[in-house]
Amino acid sequence: MSCDVERGIDAIQVEVFSNRILAIIEEMGAKLVRSSFSPNIKERQDCSVALFDAKGRAIGQAAHIPIHLGSLKGGVDAVLRDFDLDDIEEGDAFICNDAYLAGGTHLPDISIITPVFYSNGLRFFVACVGHHADVGGSVPGSISPSATSIFEEGIRIPPIKIMRRGILQEDIIRLVINNTREPEDRSLDLKVQVATNDFGVIQTKKLIEKMGLEAMEIAVEDLLIYTSRRLKKHLLALRQGSSSFTTWMDDDGLEGQTVPLSANVKIENGHLLIDFSGSGPQSRGAFNVMTTGVIATVSYTVKALLDPDLPANDGLYSVIQLKMPRGSIINPVYPAAVGARTTTCQKLAGAIFGAFAQLLEKEQIMASSHDVLAGMVFSGLSKQGDRRYVYLETIAGGNGAHSKMDGMDGAHCHITNSLNMPVEAVEHEYPLMVEEYCLINGSSGSGRMRGGMGVAREVRALSDDTTFSGRADSFITAAEGYDGGLPGSHCRIIRNYGSQNEIVMAPKQRLISLAAGERVRMETPGGGGLGDPSGRSIDDLAIDLEDQRISVARARLDYGNELTEKALKMISKSNPEWDF
Repeated sequence: MSCDVERGIDAIQVEVFSNRILAIIEEMGAKLVRSSFSPNIKERQDCSVALFDAKGRAIGQAAHIPIHLGSLKGGVDAVLRDFDLDDIEEGDAFICNDAYLAGGTHLPDISIITPVFYSNGLRFFVACVGHHADVGGSVPGSISPSATSIFEEGIRIPPIKIMRRGILQEDIIRLVINNTREPEDRSLDLKVQVATNDFGVIQTKKLIEKMGLEAMEIAVEDLLIYTSRRLKKHLLALRQGSSSFTTWMDDDGLEGQTVPLSANVKIENGHLLIDFSGSGPQSRGAFNVMTTGVIATVSYTVKALLDPDLPANDGLYSVIQLKMPRGSIINPVYPAAVGARTTTCQKLAGAIFGAFAQLLEKEQIMASSHDVLAGMVFSGLSKQGDRRYVYLETIAGGNGAHSKMDGMDGAHCHITNSLNMPVEAVEHEYPLMVEEYCLINGSSGSGRMRGGMGVAREVRALSDDTTFSGRADSFITAAEGYDGGLPGSHCRIIRNYGSQNEIVMAPKQRLISLAAGERVRMETPGGGGLGDPSGRSIDDLAIDLEDQRISVARARLDYGNELTEKALKMISKSNPEWDF
């Protein structure tokens, strides 16, 4: 993309055009969620949509899942690479998911990409991606932390036509769904994705007709240039120079040493270089990240740190340069497994946040968040007993404290943005019972501003022949505090919590067999605190104690006896019956 600094751009017109694009893709996303059949998409909204131009440049992404931009952009690039323009026709649509063949980030994210033709020419692509709860492989859910190659992770789909000149290719559908444990849900959701894109094609054509083709193409260029200039302005306003930060993963999916994730940030003359040298070697397990996933992670962090309203498009990349060492955990060599890439991306985002902390103003800084995506997968016979089910859940955690506020409790962070599965939906769909779903007392890192609280979700199996798999991190490591703040809690899985048979385990577990009545509880980490705990206000500590966010014993340990006693007296005056 050419960013001509002499080109005059009307920022108001750019904003209007950007919102027109967002209106189309946000409505696509709403239709995708409302029409889908699988709980993972219709309830958890684990899906995304985006619009690209004919060159494969991202124009806009709906406010869904940041990591999905990697799969969508990688898929469009792969279609343009594998198909001559003469082979792409009106009425076609492409399906793909593979990390190496189609620019995907992991196999459960299946993309549908549909060209938009106007005036006898290819003008745009509309694209959507859904996280399908199972695409085959060695374990239900298709994500095993200990997988050693992509061949263990499910069906690999290069860019192929799922629609040809408006005709759905049912043989392709059958090939895909019969390699999964939930063929009916896969078939229905894929057809919904195709229909979602058809709607996007219609709406995009309407916008072209309204604006005129030439005017719309100019507007696209202006939007990309405007985004680039806007980001460069933010970078010029920052302290110029270099900084580094390293965060750590417990292991690489197999037992062993902790794994570093390093971000070396350099800001110079309005350009940003992020060098990931020093990050760990290629994961032996499934925690590798493809370059498309790294690009999506960087795009998120830049927006979050510098300008949350910055449009998500290719204009970002003209002022950003990345160095991703080949053969490392963030640029693996084929056929490395990539299924559990999300936690690596979360940690990587945390490393970038940490590096920027040395270049931002003090009031912009926050402590480390929980930086994992804690996933739990249950599988077994359906309630009807005629098929297998796969229940996937990702659980939020505590976010880092900010200089002016406590960290958010029970929230997803960084590059994920899915909802939880409502308890009612879980118990209606599957032979499972949610025993508890709550914030965890004492899980947040103490500080002048405390970190956010982690979450516990405990599920009981109601039938034999149930399996459980878990994937997360931070059983050993934890979210770091900042400027004297204390770290957050750890992530863990507990089997049969509170019973004589209780077993506390690391959060990476593969195919645990459960009998009817057995329970699995996952506890996610809390966020790091910011500032010396002794500087916390008595009012804030009293609220934490009264709300049972922290125990009295823990408060004495972290905040000191004197501050804790003052907080307890304050509570006793306003609530004499409070029992501590």
